[in-house]
Amino acid sequence: MYGWIWRKLPFGLAGKLVGSVLLASATVALLWYVVFPWAEPLLPFDDVQVTQDAEVPGGPAGGDSGVTGEEPPGDDHDLPYDTEQNNTPPPSPDR
Repeated sequence: MYGWIWRKLPFGLAGKLVGSVLLASATVALLWYVVFPWAEPLLPFDDVQVTQDAEVPGGPAGGDSGVTGEEPPGDDHDLPYDTEQNNTPPPSPDR
Protein backbone atom coordinates (compact mmCIF):
# COMPACT_ATOMS: atom_id res chain seq x y z
CA MET A 1 0.00 0.00 0.00
CA TYR A 2 2.77 2.46 0.91
CA GLY A 3 4.59 1.66 -2.31
CA TRP A 4 1.43 2.35 -4.31
CA ILE A 5 0.97 5.70 -2.52
CA TRP A 6 4.64 6.58 -3.14
CA ARG A 7 4.31 5.78 -6.86
CA LYS A 8 1.10 7.85 -7.20
CA LEU A 9 2.52 11.02 -5.62
CA PRO A 10 3.56 13.54 -8.31
CA PHE A 11 6.53 15.92 -8.88
CA GLY A 12 9.53 13.66 -8.44
CA LEU A 13 11.41 13.04 -5.21
CA ALA A 14 10.81 16.49 -3.68
CA GLY A 15 7.08 16.32 -4.38
CA LYS A 16 6.88 12.80 -3.02
CA LEU A 17 8.61 13.83 0.21
CA VAL A 18 6.36 16.88 0.68
CA GLY A 19 3.29 14.84 -0.23
CA SER A 20 4.26 12.11 2.23
CA VAL A 21 4.68 14.65 5.05
CA LEU A 22 1.32 16.25 4.18
CA LEU A 23 -0.45 12.88 4.10
CA ALA A 24 1.09 11.83 7.43
CA SER A 25 0.18 15.20 9.01
CA ALA A 26 -3.39 14.97 7.73
CA THR A 27 -3.70 11.44 9.13
CA VAL A 28 -2.38 12.49 12.55
CA ALA A 29 -4.69 15.54 12.61
CA LEU A 30 -7.69 13.42 11.65
CA LEU A 31 -6.94 10.93 14.40
CA TRP A 32 -6.16 13.62 17.01
CA TYR A 33 -9.15 15.91 16.39
CA VAL A 34 -11.84 13.52 15.12
CA VAL A 35 -11.29 9.85 15.89
CA PHE A 36 -9.78 10.03 19.40
CA PRO A 37 -12.37 12.52 20.79
CA TRP A 38 -15.14 10.35 19.35
CA ALA A 39 -13.69 7.16 20.87
CA GLU A 40 -12.76 8.59 24.30
CA PRO A 41 -16.21 8.13 25.94
CA LEU A 42 -16.26 4.53 24.74
CA LEU A 43 -12.97 3.63 26.46
CA PRO A 44 -12.91 2.53 30.13
CA PHE A 45 -9.81 4.52 31.22
CA ASP A 46 -11.76 6.99 33.40
CA ASP A 47 -14.16 4.40 34.83
CA VAL A 48 -12.56 4.07 38.27
CA GLN A 49 -14.51 2.85 41.28
CA VAL A 50 -13.09 3.08 44.78
CA THR A 51 -14.94 1.27 47.53
CA GLN A 52 -14.50 0.95 51.29
CA ASP A 53 -14.70 -2.86 51.15
CA ALA A 54 -11.03 -3.24 50.28
CA GLU A 55 -8.77 -5.07 52.73
CA VAL A 56 -5.94 -3.38 54.56
CA PRO A 57 -2.75 -3.55 52.46
CA GLY A 58 -0.24 -5.90 54.01
CA GLY A 59 -2.79 -7.47 56.33
CA PRO A 60 -3.79 -11.13 56.49
CA ALA A 61 -6.12 -12.44 53.82
CA GLY A 62 -8.89 -13.21 56.32
CA GLY A 63 -9.67 -9.55 56.92
CA ASP A 64 -8.16 -9.54 60.45
CA SER A 65 -5.33 -7.03 60.47
CA GLY A 66 -3.84 -8.43 63.70
CA VAL A 67 -4.03 -5.08 65.52
CA THR A 68 -5.29 -5.55 69.06
CA GLY A 69 -4.63 -2.12 70.63
CA GLU A 70 -7.00 0.84 70.86
CA GLU A 71 -4.85 3.13 68.70
CA PRO A 72 -5.10 2.85 64.93
CA PRO A 73 -1.98 1.48 63.25
CA GLY A 74 0.61 4.06 62.31
CA ASP A 75 -0.11 6.61 65.06
CA ASP A 76 3.07 5.83 67.01
CA HIS A 77 5.35 7.34 64.34
CA ASP A 78 6.61 10.92 64.31
CA LEU A 79 6.50 12.62 60.95
CA PRO A 80 9.82 14.20 59.91
CA TYR A 81 8.05 17.28 58.54
CA ASP A 82 5.55 19.90 59.63
CA THR A 83 1.94 19.17 58.71
CA GLU A 84 0.63 22.61 59.68
CA GLN A 85 2.43 24.77 57.11
CA ASN A 86 4.28 24.34 53.82
CA ASN A 87 7.99 24.72 53.07
CA THR A 88 9.32 24.59 56.60
CA PRO A 89 13.07 24.06 56.91
CA PRO A 90 14.17 20.51 57.70
CA PRO A 91 14.93 19.71 61.34
CA SER A 92 18.51 20.14 62.43
CA PRO A 93 20.36 16.88 63.18
CA ASP A 94 21.07 16.14 66.82
CA ARG A 95 24.82 16.09 67.50
